[in-house]
Amino acid sequence: MMKLISWNVNGLRACVGKGFLDYVKCADADVFCIQESKLQAGQIDLPLEGYHQYWNYAEKKGYSGTAMFTKKEPVSVSYGIGVEEHDHEGRVITAEFEDHYVITCYTPNSQDGLARLPYRMTWEDAFLAYLKKLEQKKPIIFCGDLNVAHQEIDLKNPKTNRNNAGFTDQEREKFTRLLNAGFIDTFRYFYPDQTGIYSWWSYRFRAREKNAGWRIDYFCVSESLKDRLVSAAIHTEVTGSDHCPVELVIS
Repeated sequence: MMKLISWNVNGLRACVGKGFLDYVKCADADVFCIQESKLQAGQIDLPLEGYHQYWNYAEKKGYSGTAMFTKKEPVSVSYGIGVEEHDHEGRVITAEFEDHYVITCYTPNSQDGLARLPYRMTWEDAFLAYLKKLEQKKPIIFCGDLNVAHQEIDLKNPKTNRNNAGFTDQEREKFTRLLNAGFIDTFRYFYPDQTGIYSWWSYRFRAREKNAGWRIDYFCVSESLKDRLVSAAIHTEVTGSDHCPVELVIS
């Protein structure tokens, strides 16, 4: 069995102050991915015994950033998707293992007023092309804050949020296209009709207390891994960030 966890920590230093290390220890994942570390090199020294650590930092300070902690040393590790336009914000890390790849991804947010939606659309196409190219070699497991609630059941208030960042027709369409390209949204694979389970809540309006959330954090896998899927979970009970950790277990 292999257990993987993904968590948008929304500032790792703040999250460490709220029990991050205890959670990593108790989760005991084989691969632990984070997004939005908001760090530069040398700003934190994480005592993660038994893990190899890999970091991708944004050039802009205090912004974006991803990391991956693995018990087993990968065959190789790469950073970004190999497209100049998209590789300045520390959004992707790819670890190659014997029979699969694991990718942590922090998808660009379309922002207020959809200021970044055109950029986001270019990113989506480039990221999918990157996945499909890799997949020619080995199956893929990718996870992270993908900044989209795919279906109406993936957020508390679909009607009032339609065409807000993360729930535009364009973003949802790109996610549909990604799934149609041969990937499985693992939580929906196990729980096709489950409502009321979210992975992100605004810090405003006591949203988490009211469970007015969005499911925007995912584990997706290549179709060829379907028979190895054991379980998927969203750990809504874990605090420390405005997102909660999501989990996948595969055999």
